[in-house]
Amino acid sequence: MNERSRHDDISSASGATPASTQAQPDAHTHAQPRSGGTIRLTMAQALVRYLAAQRVASEDGHGVEPLFGGVFAIFGHGNVAGIGEALYQHRDTLPTLRAHNEQAMAHSAIAYAKAHFRRRMMAVTTSIGPGATNLLTAAALAHVNRLPVLLLPGDIFVSRAPDPVLQQLEDFSDGGVSANDAFKPLSRYFDRIVHPAQLLSALPRAIHVLTDAASCGPVTLALPQDVQAQAWDFPADFFTPRVVRFHAPAPRSDDIDAACARLRQAQRPLIVAGGGVLYSRAADALQRFAHAHGVPVTETQAGKSALAWNDPLNAGALGVTGSSAANALAHDADCVLAIGTRLQDFTTGSNTLFTQADVIALNANAFDALKHRGFVVQADAKLALDALAGPLQGWHAERAWTARAQKLSAGWRDTVSTLTHAPQRDGVLPYEGDVIGAVQRSHPHSASDDIVVCAAGTLPAELHKLWRAGRPGAYHVEYGYSCMGYEIAGGLGVKLARPDREVIVILGDGSYLMMNSEIASSVMLGAKLIVVVLDNRGFGCINRLQQACGGAPFNNLLDDCAHGPQGVPRIDFAAHARALGAQAEHAHNLAELEAALQRARAAERTYVISIDTDPARTTEDGGWWWEVAVPEVSTRPEVRDAHAKYAAQLAARAEAPTPAAAAPAPASGDHHE
Repeated sequence: MNERSRHDDISSASGATPASTQAQPDAHTHAQPRSGGTIRLTMAQALVRYLAAQRVASEDGHGVEPLFGGVFAIFGHGNVAGIGEALYQHRDTLPTLRAHNEQAMAHSAIAYAKAHFRRRMMAVTTSIGPGATNLLTAAALAHVNRLPVLLLPGDIFVSRAPDPVLQQLEDFSDGGVSANDAFKPLSRYFDRIVHPAQLLSALPRAIHVLTDAASCGPVTLALPQDVQAQAWDFPADFFTPRVVRFHAPAPRSDDIDAACARLRQAQRPLIVAGGGVLYSRAADALQRFAHAHGVPVTETQAGKSALAWNDPLNAGALGVTGSSAANALAHDADCVLAIGTRLQDFTTGSNTLFTQADVIALNANAFDALKHRGFVVQADAKLALDALAGPLQGWHAERAWTARAQKLSAGWRDTVSTLTHAPQRDGVLPYEGDVIGAVQRSHPHSASDDIVVCAAGTLPAELHKLWRAGRPGAYHVEYGYSCMGYEIAGGLGVKLARPDREVIVILGDGSYLMMNSEIASSVMLGAKLIVVVLDNRGFGCINRLQQACGGAPFNNLLDDCAHGPQGVPRIDFAAHARALGAQAEHAHNLAELEAALQRARAAERTYVISIDTDPARTTEDGGWWWEVAVPEVSTRPEVRDAHAKYAAQLAARAEAPTPAAAAPAPASGDHHE
């Protein structure tokens, strides 16, 4: 099923007619034609009509489809009368989807955009008060991950006639502040619409941010409830359907020349593939570049799946959650080409992993590239890789380096196969790696077809190392914000974006208990998920970290928490999921899990499987140091020992070498150093 037909299916499910796919192919969002005439609309009606008019070229290159796949909405007194009525009028061209939690529905919208590599997106509307502030965590998540979502929270009355209105937060020193001002540091663009005419500038600005590779992120338009209902004479051509063009910066020729000069000096180069490779649709360009020049590729959490898992030059995950192959190569590389990554601490091992290397940071956003003392090439990943190809023709990494990378990568693939095919021993609980193996064995082509969704706990580390991603987008792990509760809601958004793929949400019991309401939404929308819940009876990941820092097991596993005379509850996740409308069962071992997964794949609606797992065991292969501050003073000898090890790591980092190649910058690039 293609994307356009899925959009039509969503519309039809709500009793609407299919969306129009006609548009002006040469129209530009920011160059609107002027044909005269006005149309009187409320602010809310105009906003919804404008969103419904935005188009994007379809993925297959034939025709166009709506830029916005729909609007998630939970109505309240701050949006039901204004934007609610407007959404009803346009439900045939802009489907409205109801959810059960505001944060969760925003996660779904964000995941929808991520699954579309930022080429399509959704909007989210809430009432004022808790409806709006429930979006704050999701706004931060979208900001950290550079993902587009349009947030439309209701706001207080501009007139202040009923001041204070129900749910209004009052600032004792500033009468112009509402709860929505909390979105300002969490948004890439924020505006409060205090007059209908303001939409003429606010909406094009919002679309520009949402579709710009450098500034992409959440946009918040706060909508005062009285202004939502106010009418104004809008120019009719403001609502002409138009094809949005996505903006991505092309590289400067002098930056390309400088990057090529650095690469030609390198004998042991390494590529770090980040999310920007996927968002710029540069996977093919990356594969061509790596093979033409014999450069091994490592992957961040956001960049995993940019190169097929079995590509001879794919060394796997990099960093704290990385493979032994990738980290060994990073440790010895003399030049790192970081593409579309902001080089956060899990990738760099808290800035200890490739300190000896000359770093070339290729990124659409200069802020994200200005890390690790690297030389910056501000550009779209695909455009930059294409620009590098010509000048680097004939250049190749040291042959022994390429051969070593291929040998290490093949060895890591063998390790992954061994880890994910280990038989379960009697009386021993499985761990995350065992479950990952069972999931992938349950479908012979899962590496190509399945999309795995996760966000927090131990699983992102295990998935980063062990999941076999066969094509771009097969790995969907939110690890920029590592937000517990994203998983099921995110899975819903992925399924809406990719209805023809099996979407498998893997999460821990902690994340499930934190946010599970969108199981009911997935059933209601007919967006089938397979949800695998690993029950280790608490926050196993943080429990291990707590003890690694010398702390006593405390307040993480349920047995180590304060509890009343009834003791710690046994939670039946399968029964709970059935109560939300899903099919569900509990697997007692890996064999039962594989059988349950077969039933889940054959099911027509969301299917939840729970299995008990070991909270202590993890994959020992791979990994790298991660800086977590340990108390300098403690009565516990375990904490004092942990601090001594921490101090030694800090000293080692301080003594790390500075790459000689990074010191003198080419004259053309001095402004980037």
